[in-house]
Amino acid sequence: MRIRTLALAAATAQAATGLTASVAGAATTAELPSVRTDFNHDGYADLAVGLPNASVSGVSKAGYVNVVWGSESGLGAHGSTRISQATAGVPGTPESGDRFGASVTTADMDGDGHTDLVVGAPGEDVTGKGTDAGTVAVIHGSATGFATGSTAADGPAASAAYGKSLVAADFTGDGKQDIVIGATDKVLLQTGATTTVFMGDHMGGRAPVLAAGDFNHDGTPDVAVTYYTNSQPYTQSQIRLSAWSESEQRLLNYWNSSNGTASAFAVGDFDGDGYTDLAMGNCRENADENIDDPCGPEQYTKGGGIHIQYGDGTGQFWDRQETFNQDTPDVPGTAETGDNFGNALTVADLDGDGYDDLIVGAPGEAIGSRAKAGAITVLRGGKDGIVNTEGKAVGVGIQQDTPGIPGVAEAGDLFGASLTADDYDGDGLPDVTVGSPGENGSLGAAWQLRGAEDAPADAFSPSTLRLPSSVNPLQYGSVFPTTP
Repeated sequence: MRIRTLALAAATAQAATGLTASVAGAATTAELPSVRTDFNHDGYADLAVGLPNASVSGVSKAGYVNVVWGSESGLGAHGSTRISQATAGVPGTPESGDRFGASVTTADMDGDGHTDLVVGAPGEDVTGKGTDAGTVAVIHGSATGFATGSTAADGPAASAAYGKSLVAADFTGDGKQDIVIGATDKVLLQTGATTTVFMGDHMGGRAPVLAAGDFNHDGTPDVAVTYYTNSQPYTQSQIRLSAWSESEQRLLNYWNSSNGTASAFAVGDFDGDGYTDLAMGNCRENADENIDDPCGPEQYTKGGGIHIQYGDGTGQFWDRQETFNQDTPDVPGTAETGDNFGNALTVADLDGDGYDDLIVGAPGEAIGSRAKAGAITVLRGGKDGIVNTEGKAVGVGIQQDTPGIPGVAEAGDLFGASLTADDYDGDGLPDVTVGSPGENGSLGAAWQLRGAEDAPADAFSPSTLRLPSSVNPLQYGSVFPTTP
């Protein structure tokens, strides 16, 4: 059976013509996923990029979100909009160190058909609460761009840092969107006007990694959380799944991988069986507690291992799993310490065969002698998942020296540090956006790899979008939305 194949790989003759090439046997547009994030409801996906280090009106690290509008030409052709605490209708005032845009997620919070923007500002000083209490704001999408905003949650005390990480979904099953908020040593559920802690532990001062998906197959999204500490005050790591309990009216932990942690999550259906799978990027053991292989066989953690837990109809999420890295047959590249293979992940059915494909970022990948130039790898899903019964994958590697990709791989670019996918040009084919926050001396940039055969890859940056200068490096492309 002929399928759409990746066209941005050096190994193909179609490298300059788009992410996928349409041929006989490909899925029709009607079979492909709809637009996920569309703030103005015009049929084109939009991209929200967080710039927490950006200056606003000369205020250092006040931060803003740059919304790049989708169009028939993809991202950037119709410009972009900056959303900050100086924007009319957005709660708060730009202050030094607020870091508005440190986390971003999207959902239709008010049910009006327009995607809304949810933004974390973990450095926000909240009156009566203290320094760095943090805040989470919702800015509502509308036909003209954005309407009013409101505060979803404020941190209750100094250093609470609400908004370190975010993900939104209907976790309670009541038909309304909820927000899970990562904070200092806590993860909280915000539903309606109520914010409650459902997980509390030492998290090493880092933002817990979050994702949403129906992992136990009960019809309601669950929350995936991972974090770790090193002697703060003890060494530990966790990967946990929690689901809403109707009887107890709270999120309860039902699956736990002690001693394992991950840098990224991706949710999809890689084996096409209709059940949700969870990919854990750069999954690794963090401490020796005599718990064997929390992220699969230890040899696959070199350079960054990907561990996938496959869902099934029984809800026994942990029954089937697979682990691989760049030493797995037919995964491009070689596993090397510091590659950070899996530090970023996203999912899309790029070839339209009904199996989700996994796109993996390795921002630490060296290209020749150029350290941390970065690369991404696209791995095709199939009936056995990402790795087949012979222990092989089907993958293709892409970096800035790949024919058809703009730019040149340079040391420190960190190409692949962030990833997301949606249909930005409205053609029914998924497109992939790649962040490169180290590009141009940490000014940063993003690459758009479009799905159509005749659509060239292109890049956009603070310069091309005419964003204002900043006291601190913008690192554009370091923060993309957390998506289910």
